[in-house]
Amino acid sequence: MRVTVIGCSGSYPGPTSPASCYLLEAEHDDGTGARTWRVLVDLGNGALGPLHTYADPLAIDAVLLSHLHADHCLDLCGYHVLRRYHPSGPQPRIPVHGPEGTADRMARAYDLPLDPGMREEFDFREWDGPVRIGPFAVDPVPVDHPVPAFGLRIEADGAVLAYSGDTGPCAGLDRVATDADLFLAEASFEEGGDNPPSLHLTGKDCGTTATRAHARRLVLTHVPPWHDPAVVLAEARAVYDGPVELARPGAVYELGARPSEPARSTDRPAQRA
Repeated sequence: MRVTVIGCSGSYPGPTSPASCYLLEAEHDDGTGARTWRVLVDLGNGALGPLHTYADPLAIDAVLLSHLHADHCLDLCGYHVLRRYHPSGPQPRIPVHGPEGTADRMARAYDLPLDPGMREEFDFREWDGPVRIGPFAVDPVPVDHPVPAFGLRIEADGAVLAYSGDTGPCAGLDRVATDADLFLAEASFEEGGDNPPSLHLTGKDCGTTATRAHARRLVLTHVPPWHDPAVVLAEARAVYDGPVELARPGAVYELGARPSEPARSTDRPAQRA
């Protein structure tokens, strides 16, 4: 499984990154021949444009939405336009998994009638237990946020990616992160701030969870542009002894190829036309 960071800015697009979006790729033969399967984890505002750099947007097999705040889902509006009006013709419907009400939320976001909304482009499916998409086994776990929100535990190629989504510390987050090869955890808050409960994590929260869950590698994401990323990185390092770093657009993590080694990261070159 290969994980590419498309966007990692918290709360809104920042000067160096769009909002949350991650591209997952893995080889799989579903009986019609082996090919690369691609899913997007979140599609926050500003992410659709940079996605073109790393993959053909028409080659995406599914979209997984952790929750329905704009910085995690709003570029589905542009993606609807791309798939509906592309010069090559209307594209096949692809699954979009998300919380209850995702189809209506996205229709309202683009000022469409609720029926059909975007249902002619997307096959909306509400989270109701684990799902399989090609090589990806996805377990959505409810987490602690002001709107219905899910952490995602995704397995492929014998490896586990744990994605926090947006959440405060909670038992669901521990479940998502347990024994993960890569724990992609949001770090929106700094220790000592006036941080509301049941909303976001600090770097320390991320590191403490990673330690308790025995995650093999920690990548901090969703840091808002108004914070210094070095602060949350230092908080995490103070409580977590494993490899830890900040997410950055274009970073790639190879999971599962060498189970005895931690996930390896590189910077991904731009896709050639």
